[in-house]
Amino acid sequence: MKVTIFGATGALGVECVAQCLEAGHEVTVLARRPAKLAPAVRDQVRVVEGDGLRAEAVAEALSGGVDAILFAIGVDKRSPEDLCTEVTQHILAAMPAMGVRRLVWCGGGGTFVADDQLSFGARFVEWFARTFMGLRQRDKAHQLELLERNQAVEWIGVRPLQMRRGPRRGEYRLGFHRFSGFSRISFADCAHAMIRMLDEDTWLHKAPIIQY
Repeated sequence: MKVTIFGATGALGVECVAQCLEAGHEVTVLARRPAKLAPAVRDQVRVVEGDGLRAEAVAEALSGGVDAILFAIGVDKRSPEDLCTEVTQHILAAMPAMGVRRLVWCGGGGTFVADDQLSFGARFVEWFARTFMGLRQRDKAHQLELLERNQAVEWIGVRPLQMRRGPRRGEYRLGFHRFSGFSRISFADCAHAMIRMLDEDTWLHKAPIIQY
């Protein structure tokens, strides 16, 4: 499968790239600073230098018969408002013209969906994200709203809580189980779940929580 990865130089994106290559996928990455990619990785992937906020860069990254997209862009306090949402708008606009079938994206547990079990712990997660991670929480909420208006696209999401560095276990819970601020997942296992979703329809048009 030909896969384009957005956010390939971040902690989650690095895992997505490594595991896609391990699985035998052909990988394209869009990167503003390709030098941040490890030399060994640059030799194994197609690199498009550019910014996901520019429609032409996104279109180039999706050219050449790409089958699916992994969206692993992270947000920090220096990110522009609605970074993920704007990049997603460019992706959704380009997908039909480029014949790209599927988009798998990483959201956040601070954004609720109708299927969630809204325990006290879940509400604490939402309050914490809104109070201390407002930029990220707003962006991920807007991104989800955008995707929910685009049901013609094959999108699937995962919503991790605390992501940490750690080994890939390959065992975790995906669904709408109870969760709290103590729920966690490794970057490696989040990437593992996203890559499985490239050709599985179980969670089509859903964004389950991922946690151990």
